[in-house]
Amino acid sequence: VQLQASGGGLVQPGGSLRLSCKVSKNLFTINLLSWYRQVPEKQRELVAEISNLGITNYADSVKGRFTISRDIREKTVDLQMDSLKPEDTAVYYCNARDFELRDSWGQGTLVTVSS
Repeated sequence: VQLQASGGGLVQPGGSLRLSCKVSKNLFTINLLSWYRQVPEKQRELVAEISNLGITNYADSVKGRFTISRDIREKTVDLQMDSLKPEDTAVYYCNARDFELRDSWGQGTLVTVSS
């Protein structure tokens, strides 16, 4: 599976950004679509995920502020990020896990929250 992420950039605290990830395969062949993020010298952490049944899960730090969604026809998974905080600054990666539990990663997109 090939993934192409886009939508990162610089935003002020309290602002919004929408990340999008284009998936090369039919989303019904994907078990789980996720967004992760990573800052230097820290482990990559899960931000949000959506299952093939449409069930979502969020990290506590983003609950109520971020929304993950998918468009089956367009083969995309998006992350709407609202009320952004400086601590949301990171490189964001999209991930696809198939039913054999194989992971594929996008190239990462940088989100910077700063005034």
